[in-house]
Amino acid sequence: MQQKIRVLSQVYCIDICAYAIMSNHYHLVLHINREKALRLSDREVVERWRKEHRLPNLVERWLAGQLSSEAEMDACLQVIGSWRSRLWNISWFMKELNFYVSCKANQEDDCRGHFWESRFRSQALLDEKGLLAAMAYVDLNPLRAGCAKTPEESEFTSIKARLMALKNSRSKCPPLYPFVGHLARAKLNGIPFTFEDYIELVDWTARQYRKDKAMLSSHVPPILQRINIKQTNWLSACIDLERSRAVMIGCAGRREVVKQTLSKRRVHLFRLDG
Repeated sequence: MQQKIRVLSQVYCIDICAYAIMSNHYHLVLHINREKALRLSDREVVERWRKEHRLPNLVERWLAGQLSSEAEMDACLQVIGSWRSRLWNISWFMKELNFYVSCKANQEDDCRGHFWESRFRSQALLDEKGLLAAMAYVDLNPLRAGCAKTPEESEFTSIKARLMALKNSRSKCPPLYPFVGHLARAKLNGIPFTFEDYIELVDWTARQYRKDKAMLSSHVPPILQRINIKQTNWLSACIDLERSRAVMIGCAGRREVVKQTLSKRRVHLFRLDG
């Protein structure tokens, strides 16, 4: 499954921030790069799509410069346009990933029919605080479930993949959305924190709600001070994030912007501020 995530991340303009693959479910934190998809040329869209899909004869002829009429050209460009819109569509990404898992599982069990109980559930991350909370929640999922003693020992997680990549440049793992640092590098495309701070944050969070581990000192990690997250709210997010009915995660100040953007009178928000 990690290999399929890697392949799909190279096809779609969707970056993998964090993932955790458990025995009966998995979690993903994704970054949608719509602007990247819009910047791609028609040929680049086709080259991405053909990595995992069979091209129709019409598009194959377009690539070979064999279209003979304006009607054919229009029909071809319409197909390519539909592929472009799929490149930033989470539903299409998840459909392909879940289809792959379903086929593999049914082959192993020698059976047919539905594999997943229901459609995937998604929550929008409105700001950097929501992003960090979701990433920490996902990376610590095996630890919380008792499948690992430490984050770095948790199999099939992005935190282990990132740590292994630090030790071994040949480590095979899905290409992950990079940490690019703080304000000085804010214009770079990536997670606006350092990986060192994130590791500290994950370690601190793990110690807070694991009863069999020593408590850290009362001082809060620097990253929490910088972005003004309350300790109690942060721990609540990392423990109860998935159980919440909220469809969005972030700070209250973003609520009005989202309501206006989506033309909604009310949104269920998991608040990370006071």
